[in-house]
Amino acid sequence: MLVGPRASRSERVASERDDVIYLDHNATTPIAPQVLDAMLPYLTQHYGNPSSEHPMGRRARLAVEEARAHVASLIGAEADEIVFTSGGTEANNLAILGSAATAAPTRRRIVTTSVEHPATTSPCLHLEQQHWTITRTRVGPSGAVDAADLVAALDEDVALLSVMLAQNETGAVMPVAKATTAARHHGVTTHTDAAQAVGKVPVNVAELGVDLLSIAGHKMYAPKGVGALYVRRGLELRPCLIGAGQERGLRPGTENVASIVALGAACEMARLRPAAAMAGVARLRDRLWQCLQQQIPGLVRHTPDDSLPNTLNLSFPRSRGADVLARAPRLAASTGSACHSGQDTPSTVLLAMGVTPEAAMGSIRLSLGYGTTASDVDSAVEMLVAAARD
Repeated sequence: MLVGPRASRSERVASERDDVIYLDHNATTPIAPQVLDAMLPYLTQHYGNPSSEHPMGRRARLAVEEARAHVASLIGAEADEIVFTSGGTEANNLAILGSAATAAPTRRRIVTTSVEHPATTSPCLHLEQQHWTITRTRVGPSGAVDAADLVAALDEDVALLSVMLAQNETGAVMPVAKATTAARHHGVTTHTDAAQAVGKVPVNVAELGVDLLSIAGHKMYAPKGVGALYVRRGLELRPCLIGAGQERGLRPGTENVASIVALGAACEMARLRPAAAMAGVARLRDRLWQCLQQQIPGLVRHTPDDSLPNTLNLSFPRSRGADVLARAPRLAASTGSACHSGQDTPSTVLLAMGVTPEAAMGSIRLSLGYGTTASDVDSAVEMLVAAARD
């Protein structure tokens, strides 16, 4: 394959990809080969509309229902409790806005946390503008919310408790099950954004005690543009979109069959994956931290012990995270800050944890995947150490 000026665009892209150490799996994952194999026939041969009654339509419909069963099996749900969506954002919107639309007039408050993903904070802000009250509980230095604070915020005026299962920047795992026990006592509907957790740690809807749970395909080796919402059987939910009757009328529109098949395959792959696989990722994450800590004085870790096993959030001393990554162009990772209108701002998640603005500006998030190797970790250490010294 040519890699110089005469190389084709696809060859140059392939060369660039092969040369990169990818530690940004919390942003998105590659499509697993077996997932791609499962979805391809539904892009080429089996392209029928699942609502059609002819054989090609029936085949597509069967594929959708098989995928639904795979998603349900992974999280301990029933197949008819799974609603396919365009991703985690739509799943969160349907859970939050759909619950609000069916709430009793005496329940006009939502309890959530101060470190949720924008897919949760934005619909909550929308409701706040519609005169709802949003109670945002604080997190501690570990990045996790105290279950007691969530419980204390609950009362008979609360319609929904929405708490993410794992924080996307720090990897902190939230005490969802403890909070939902109290929420049931008050008759409060419960939702968790599990996009970062599903496929990384065991997730069971009965053990969590949730009524609603969001999944994003591209966080677990399926394509972008597909997700699912678990809706506990019997729960009343109003759709955000209006159209035909697909997905029990909760998500109208012709189903994205190929991507739904891919999500089902990814969930089945996750269900069958041995626990040792993620334990191996955790060991590599710990190796990454230990090597960096030994070679970069003053490095600060923001990821707590009780966290996703693949996630490591760090602050580099006297450096901006964006500058560190700019000096390590072969490393694909994320900074802990967001860029708005050309200006870097500290991560609101880290600020909520009590991290100083200066330290928050120096943060980067390193998130490993099942394909990460010891060689990848060693290369990342070498690049980051060199970048920190420049």
